[in-house]
Amino acid sequence: MKKALGRGLDALIPQEGEEISHVEIEKVFPNPAQPRKHFDEDALAQLASSITAQGVIQPVIVSRNGDGTFMLIAGERRWRASNLAGLKKIPCIIRDKNREDSLEISLIENIQRENLNPIETAAAFQRLIDEFDLKQEEVAVKVGKDRATVANYLRLLNLPAEIKDYIVAGKLTAGHARAILSLSDPGTQLDAAAHVIKSALNVRETEAFCKKLAEDKPPPKPQPQRDPYIASVEDELIKTLGTKVHINHDGNKGRIVLEYYSLDELNRLIDILRI
Repeated sequence: MKKALGRGLDALIPQEGEEISHVEIEKVFPNPAQPRKHFDEDALAQLASSITAQGVIQPVIVSRNGDGTFMLIAGERRWRASNLAGLKKIPCIIRDKNREDSLEISLIENIQRENLNPIETAAAFQRLIDEFDLKQEEVAVKVGKDRATVANYLRLLNLPAEIKDYIVAGKLTAGHARAILSLSDPGTQLDAAAHVIKSALNVRETEAFCKKLAEDKPPPKPQPQRDPYIASVEDELIKTLGTKVHINHDGNKGRIVLEYYSLDELNRLIDILRI
């Protein structure tokens, strides 16, 4: 059964009878369900300066943890900046929410206010799908976007980790990434991304470059018929290791080739192989 999502941004507005409490900032902790992982330090410093001068204009939303502490539901950026500004207390609206409600409000706040980078937005959409058992069309309605926009964001999650890091760092835009996704091979995608960054191509130029790459790619050579046993072992290793695996078997010898597309992936594979 699908979990029902609530009132969208209405959930962020103080409700009748709710009061604003000033809570000791050291008792407030970030929400582990927060979809936003990257916070711009310069922007936080600017917000901290504003808070120093004018205070926290909009209270954060928290829920009780049961041990005298509070968990942030919405407003982590304001909380971080308040810490930088040296505030001892922060204005809070206290709501006792369960995990699903907290996740919903956190996701909606960040998505609809466009506080996330494209990868964080894509991950937030995916969490709504996974944790609330929604279809893309339903996610689109809940967050006020069209279905095509949701689908395009979700496609970004299929990119190699290194390209996703480029997007988070601002070296590539979502538009660049969508053009690179037109290339089917991860290795070619990585080469294209590196060229786009080095040459400072705009999105239209990137689309043209990727189209030419795809057209110039030679047709694949006919593959020899695979040994069924070797094929099944490859499939098993792919599922176990989470990456492409090729077994080149020739008589009683051969090679097992593992593919990786970033240093993080290499380290992950090394850790698995060391077990």
